[in-house]
Amino acid sequence: MSETIIRTDDGTFAMINVFEVEPEKQQELAEVLSEGAEKFIRHRPGCISVNIMTSLDGKRLVYYAQWRSKAEIKATMGDPDVQVYRDRAAALGKPDPHAYTVFAVHHPES
Repeated sequence: MSETIIRTDDGTFAMINVFEVEPEKQQELAEVLSEGAEKFIRHRPGCISVNIMTSLDGKRLVYYAQWRSKAEIKATMGDPDVQVYRDRAAALGKPDPHAYTVFAVHHPES
């Protein structure tokens, strides 16, 4: 898997899924998503990286995956192995997935 680099106009797409989750289920949700990413997602054509972030209050989880194309995202979401993990994750938290492109990136001056 490649390193996550966020740039404008590089032609990549991000699949961002923000889950609302009960704090006592956040760890299990993170483990399910991480297992799915390790076993299947990262091996799919077009996958650049998968990042899983957990909120400090335990109520949210952000799944951030970078892809080379929207078609590769769609094909991956149609894979029955991936759907098993999608369904397991949806049983633990409320997902809100969307595809994005990067509009702007700002860095501090060095």
